[in-house]
Amino acid sequence: MAVLAGPAGPAAAHAAVVGTVPQQQAVLGYSPTEVTITFSEPVALVPGRAQVLAPDGKRINDGDASVRDATLRIPVRVADRPLGTYLVSYRVISADSHPVAGSFTFAVGAASATPPEPADETVRRDVQVAVPVTRYLGYAGLVLLIGPALLLGLLWPGRLPRRGAVRLVRAGLVLVAVGTLTGFWVQAPYTSGAGLLDVSGTELWQLLGSDFGLALAARLGILVLVAALLPPVLAGRTGRAGRAGRSGRAGRSGRTGRSGRIGRVRAGLLVVLGLAGLATWPLAGHAAASPTPLASGIASVVHLAAMSVWLGGLVTLFAVPLRAAHPRVLAVVLPVWSRWAGIAVLWLVAGGVVQAVIEIGAPGALFGTGYGRLVLAKLTLLALLLAAAWYARRLVQHRLGGAGNGDGDGGTAVAGRRRLRRTVGLEVLVGLVVLGVSAVLVQTTPGRNAGIEAEIAASDTFAQTLSSPLYTLQFDIYPVQLGPNNTVHAYVYTAEGKPLPAVEWTLTTALPAQGVEPTDVPMLGVEPHHGVGAVNFPIPGDWELRFTVRTSEIDQATVRTVVRVR
Repeated sequence: MAVLAGPAGPAAAHAAVVGTVPQQQAVLGYSPTEVTITFSEPVALVPGRAQVLAPDGKRINDGDASVRDATLRIPVRVADRPLGTYLVSYRVISADSHPVAGSFTFAVGAASATPPEPADETVRRDVQVAVPVTRYLGYAGLVLLIGPALLLGLLWPGRLPRRGAVRLVRAGLVLVAVGTLTGFWVQAPYTSGAGLLDVSGTELWQLLGSDFGLALAARLGILVLVAALLPPVLAGRTGRAGRAGRSGRAGRSGRTGRSGRIGRVRAGLLVVLGLAGLATWPLAGHAAASPTPLASGIASVVHLAAMSVWLGGLVTLFAVPLRAAHPRVLAVVLPVWSRWAGIAVLWLVAGGVVQAVIEIGAPGALFGTGYGRLVLAKLTLLALLLAAAWYARRLVQHRLGGAGNGDGDGGTAVAGRRRLRRTVGLEVLVGLVVLGVSAVLVQTTPGRNAGIEAEIAASDTFAQTLSSPLYTLQFDIYPVQLGPNNTVHAYVYTAEGKPLPAVEWTLTTALPAQGVEPTDVPMLGVEPHHGVGAVNFPIPGDWELRFTVRTSEIDQATVRTVVRVR
């Protein structure tokens, strides 16, 4: 309940920033013509929400920003680039439909005394609450739609009224539709950072063309088809047709045979549509950005289907048969349902384990990240749910079954029914809390990405700008640690800040204090003005780096700096 009362802020980035050019808080000797931000997964741009502000607060974007795969590029005007601190702010959508917002600064020449203030890029509180609520409505709708429909179509007693279970199915259809429509609406302010009611038609139209919008539109279309095919199943007409066909009446055998075939085709279509509808949930969630999207998507569909069958069946049994059915009817229905529930639980656990392994990543993220702790909370609730289910199964096997077949008195049967109904009610209550945790879980940064964020936050990056009469060189080393895995990126510019092509790159490292002689490090020119290399720091100390860059057959200059390695 505490988790539901205070859901994790959905503004947490699901795609992490892994690099920027210029480096964050770097002091440059030139004015860049472009700012690039690289993320850990592909992103989509929120129009108008990527900008560069000059020290005087003026926006100096040169045209529109663009995104290609995981890299955001913001062009900067050549004019109006004074010395001082520049602010870069951005808002993009990660591959799993969650917004990623942030800002950073760099300086040209020297930092400003009063740098420009970043815009408020957080998600509004009303939107933070609305997003998991819409997810919860969708999950609750699946429970009320799938579980009761399955019982009505395959296991419902002939003399037991269907009205209550049919109402549950209709409520499920409505909840899925409401959850989908409100989820589509809320996604607009969720991505833009505006208030819950501050949504324009342009935003909704752009959202409709995104992967998230297409998935929700497909879900609504499938829901309409399911609603059109369900009425005969809910009314039990296909079952009566089958029984009539077996009665042997010659005049109606052909019609009942055709009705049976139509019923089977209808049931097959409902199964196919149901699986397709369930697939829209992972398409609009974490599975879309998973390292193994196919496996993650299949596991998510299996998990949702098993959850809907099990919890939906429990809700139906609690609402109708356990309240109104004769003990002999329960003695027939409940053992069959118990076997179905056991199979659903096996698939539920299997799908959940696969999802957890993919989304958590390293074992340490299970305890070290919010996502992992929510998974542990969900496992704890699931254990409580399984304990109640085990007790209910014992009641079915040893009390209701015996009483319903004449092996016990009526008082025992009534007591057993009451005890079973209370146990099933506890299962339903815990299951609803599990749905709430799941609604929060899908809005929380996966453990695999939280690990990336923590690694980046804890890493030591060295960035510096070095000047010579021939060129200005900006470089960064990431990470700065003992060993050979230290990547160097170097960029060469003219004094006016224009890229300067380099003919040859040379990097030399030395540790004079420890008597380590200079060692040449090969560097590869990946762009005319951009070179890349890998530096080895075998022991700690103040390492001297010398960059020698040749820009023509006769023009060459060397710049030096010192990097402290611990």
